[in-house]
Amino acid sequence: MKLAYADQHAPTVDLIQSFSLEMTAKDIESLTDAAPLIPAGTPISVTYLPGEEMPARVAAAQAVKNLGFVPVPHISARRVLSRDDLQQFLAMLDEHVGIERAFVIAGDPASPMGPYEDALAIIRDGLLPAVGVRKVGISGYPEGHPDIDKPKLAKAMHDKIAALSDQGLEAEIMTQFAFDADAILVWLERIRQEGVTIPVRVGVPGPASVKKLVRFAARCGVGASAKVMLKYGTSITKLLSTAGPEKLIEELADRIDPSVHGDVLLHFYPFGAFVDTAQFIANHYGTAKA
Repeated sequence: MKLAYADQHAPTVDLIQSFSLEMTAKDIESLTDAAPLIPAGTPISVTYLPGEEMPARVAAAQAVKNLGFVPVPHISARRVLSRDDLQQFLAMLDEHVGIERAFVIAGDPASPMGPYEDALAIIRDGLLPAVGVRKVGISGYPEGHPDIDKPKLAKAMHDKIAALSDQGLEAEIMTQFAFDADAILVWLERIRQEGVTIPVRVGVPGPASVKKLVRFAARCGVGASAKVMLKYGTSITKLLSTAGPEKLIEELADRIDPSVHGDVLLHFYPFGAFVDTAQFIANHYGTAKA
């Protein structure tokens, strides 16, 4: 897909027209600082990290809403302690924020801390539409998952999409951040051939030191290798230099074919550098419409 360019280095297009961002409960100040750089209505995910209390997550979602963006609170199934705990979280979001979107993921604990084994269990519980949620994001793994084989990942995706459809809810896929355009494109083509037609937000890392990128990649099971660094045009000997996703985005923009890869957008992972990521997007791609 050849996309319109503001100049030869800045795709301004379908991939970026409605990008989304991710924040933690600790990023409220950074979000406030970055707000003038971010188009109104941009979806901003609020993660469900260990060590962050429920009121802090709700306050972050409220800040997103107050600044004119769309909050997408995360629910990490295996970290939910009880059904009452989930109901309380959703009730607080409903009362103080008002949400129409959520992102549901299994989470990284090896075993559940409560009654929910995975994201499908949260979806099937039926609590989300009761508080006004109309669109639910689910996970995707273009480079695979370190602990789950591809057939199981594929079945889980189809089961979640079917369960959301049964409840009359919209669905979209938001992927783990990836570095390899080839892997992303092969994965997109495969899921489309399997009948998955919902929009996909491809996760890309914001600008960060390569050392930080490799650390996050190793933690998340993403393929971090010399090939990854070469795709960023960065030498292994320059681990402290800053890498941005320009080349990855440009390669995706050049190669994506909607008839093959479907509806594809971008989701940026700032890795704590929220203002830098928002500035990067504004500088490279101009003002996008959310």
